[in-house]
Amino acid sequence: MKYILHIKNIITTIKKKRYEMNIGLIGTGIMGSPIVRHLAEAGHTLTVYNRTREKAEKLSDVAYVASTIEELTQKSDIIFMIVGYPKDVETVALEIFKTARLNTIIVDMTTSSPSLAAYLYDIAKEKGLHMMDAPVTGGEVGAIAGTLSIMVGGDETNFDIISPLLETFGKTIQYMGKAGNGQRTKLANQIAIAGALAGTVESLYYANSLNLDLSKAFDIFMGGSASSTQMKTNGLHMINKYYEPGFYIKHFLKDLNLAIESSVKHLEVTVKVRDMLEVLVDNHHENKGTQALILYYLDNLAIL
Repeated sequence: MKYILHIKNIITTIKKKRYEMNIGLIGTGIMGSPIVRHLAEAGHTLTVYNRTREKAEKLSDVAYVASTIEELTQKSDIIFMIVGYPKDVETVALEIFKTARLNTIIVDMTTSSPSLAAYLYDIAKEKGLHMMDAPVTGGEVGAIAGTLSIMVGGDETNFDIISPLLETFGKTIQYMGKAGNGQRTKLANQIAIAGALAGTVESLYYANSLNLDLSKAFDIFMGGSASSTQMKTNGLHMINKYYEPGFYIKHFLKDLNLAIESSVKHLEVTVKVRDMLEVLVDNHHENKGTQALILYYLDNLAIL
């Protein structure tokens, strides 16, 4: 009963913006760095950690840079993590569990395995900790603008606690139910992106192969039913031959493999896009943005 009252008090004070939380964040890459800045702007005390310390040092104006995960856990009431792959999630989470303070809430924002999310939830519970899976979508642009969509799995009581924090960098935030459901929702989201991205690629490739004016064609697409976020952002990048990452090909490939592995049915479109991405990775384009999928159609792919 006392714990429930304590939680209610925390929720009330956070919503009134009178309560400064001690927050840790592990993973200060393309997505993690702007999230840290949003949390700092909201008045919270931040501690950050990254395996490559130089990446974390760029946030030293708004956050304390920890030398170890243990140091971060000792300074944090709530810990966010956004790392690369499921193996990284498991390694980092298990390291956090060793030294995190009782009742610490750990929020994994990486796109990862639903089964791993449920597994880590159970281990955390045994240790008196609280694990939430809360993957995000919206890319670097959404992270910087603070307009990410966030889907959350885990205990609803803990969702109520972290919601005001998620609102500092997210626009659409939904509680999706039990542990792993945040990840399941994110993988469904990635499946939708795969189709939209592939459609954008083939549309522009087709128009270009017929020597159509791509700028004019783009305006027409955006003014009609072909309009999409993928066309608006990545379509324009394709036209401009701009392949810097807002979201890495290697990470999108990981996401689609997770979706395929966890599906009960064969995902034909997703499998095709996954295979296209594998060709790009085999040709050393894994660190380009997903808009570079259009390079799949070029005859000189291997030497680009």
